Amino acid sequence: MSDDRTKRGPQDSSRINITENYEVQYWTEKFGVSSEQLRNAVQRVGSLAADVEKALKEGKK
Repeated sequence: MSDDRTKRGPQDSSRINITENYEVQYWTEKFGVSSEQLRNAVQRVGSLAADVEKALKEGKK
């Protein structure tokens, strides 16, 4: 089943899908980071939102 692009948030709020532009926009706004920072964090720690958020917070210290 494909994503419903009329929704503003992610289909699965526990995972980040960096191949969907609307999800990248949602997560960059939520975490206050650039799309490049988000993509790098997902590549480092995987797509679980909690892990990405933790990695991004650690990177800001």
